Amino acid sequence: MRTDLIAAVISMALTVTSASATVIISDDVGGKMKDYTTHFQQVRDSGEPVVISGTCISACTMVLGLVPSDRICATPNAVFGFHAAWMFDSSGKRVVSASGTQDLMNTYPTPVRAWIARHGGLTPKMIYLRGRDLAAIVAPCNNSRVASVSRAKRFGGVHQDADPNTPRASSSAR
Repeated sequence: MRTDLIAAVISMALTVTSASATVIISDDVGGKMKDYTTHFQQVRDSGEPVVISGTCISACTMVLGLVPSDRICATPNAVFGFHAAWMFDSSGKRVVSASGTQDLMNTYPTPVRAWIARHGGLTPKMIYLRGRDLAAIVAPCNNSRVASVSRAKRFGGVHQDADPNTPRASSSAR
């Protein structure tokens, strides 16, 4: 199924030159929340649909609250990973950012917040949303969504700057 989806996306990308695009997210490990907020606001404003076709963890999950849900779909391989936001303290140690975590929670739509609450809330430990639970929150991709793709843009992370005091929702130190 994933191979068929990717082949259809690539085929359409090679044959149509419209300004419209589909953002495909896979293997995205997150990063600084402000970078993802900026990126997903641009995606929202562009009207581009988003296909989650693999891992979207940490700050990447902000897509669920920043892009309208009717423009997001998930393939059977999609996995979202959530954890508390963090930042570096004055000694360079990673510490949970309470305000960053609250900002992150405020970004998510109600069904995502409810799912997170049922799974213990946002902590330093990653919790994963996939399968049936994911399908109840994010529409599964179908052939009509794939057929409407005119050009695919892959999104697998945002470049990081050196500011250590910016809250992050990243699964590993950068």
